[in-house]
Amino acid sequence: MFEWLDSGNMVLNLILLLIGFVALIKGADIFVDGSASIARRFGVPGVIVGLTIVAMGTSAPELAVSVSAGLSGSNEIAVSNVIGSNLFNLLVVLGVCALMKPLPVDNGIKKADYPICLIATATLLVFAATKIFFGPRPDMADTHAISGELSRVRGIVLLLAFIGYLIYTIKRAKKSQDKDDDYQPEPMWKSVLFIIIGIALIVVGGDGVVTAAKNLAIMWGMSETLVGLTIVAIGTSLPELVTSIVASAKGENGMALGNAIGSNIFNLLLILGASSSLHPIPITTASFFDIAILLVVSIGCYFFVCTGKKITRIEGSIMIIAYAAYTVYAIIR
Repeated sequence: MFEWLDSGNMVLNLILLLIGFVALIKGADIFVDGSASIARRFGVPGVIVGLTIVAMGTSAPELAVSVSAGLSGSNEIAVSNVIGSNLFNLLVVLGVCALMKPLPVDNGIKKADYPICLIATATLLVFAATKIFFGPRPDMADTHAISGELSRVRGIVLLLAFIGYLIYTIKRAKKSQDKDDDYQPEPMWKSVLFIIIGIALIVVGGDGVVTAAKNLAIMWGMSETLVGLTIVAIGTSLPELVTSIVASAKGENGMALGNAIGSNIFNLLLILGASSSLHPIPITTASFFDIAILLVVSIGCYFFVCTGKKITRIEGSIMIIAYAAYTVYAIIR
């Protein structure tokens, strides 16, 4: 979107970086207000809205990148994009929110949504290890060796699973309706407009921050590989981070948690499903190890979710430290 920007002009890039952050924060603020208003109007719990509308809105940048890559036939980036985003959502988004304020855990997340996320991650790991279990074993020391594949058939399976999850979540929302007759919601048209404007600001702001940060980093001597592993990976997850922080600050804790877990499910089932349906995705041994790390991290975070009714500040600190350790590992590798 901002390819026209002079990558060597520091002043313009700093201005774009500032404007991008402002757009992200304001967009998230408007988006959460619109979503919360609709949730209260229909008596839908905030966590359900977080798992659906908010999760889909904040996953828009990843979806756009992966689908466009799939259409061009160069969608290997889809897997690393999803792995990086899911790790960031689990460790940083939830970690930062818990650090700000202990994050209450909804029973629906604990018993249904998080286990679904774990099953989806484990399924991806099995798909990634096809050649390890069957056929000629790849050289595991070669990070570019192909260990598995997301074929079109597997992509369709992921998409069907996503549709099933969406139907299940909508049915669950209908069962848990609890309207507050004393609440006077905003007009429906205004709530929908807030959501649309919020998503637009989040997507444009996120793209501006990533572009400006990448240009500035290269100007300051960072390699493009390092930029991709750090700034771009974090930048594409900024919508989830900012939206969850704003939701948590507004007391919409269910929406903050639902956004992170819902985004991970969307990334695994919708984004990878759509991308591999367009063009089969070969999975390298490096990606296989990253998916394995994602599964281990997901199980570890699920332990935090199950040990009490809240994710505590100490657990949030551990999550952030774990992400920093993974980033160091990725840079060294």
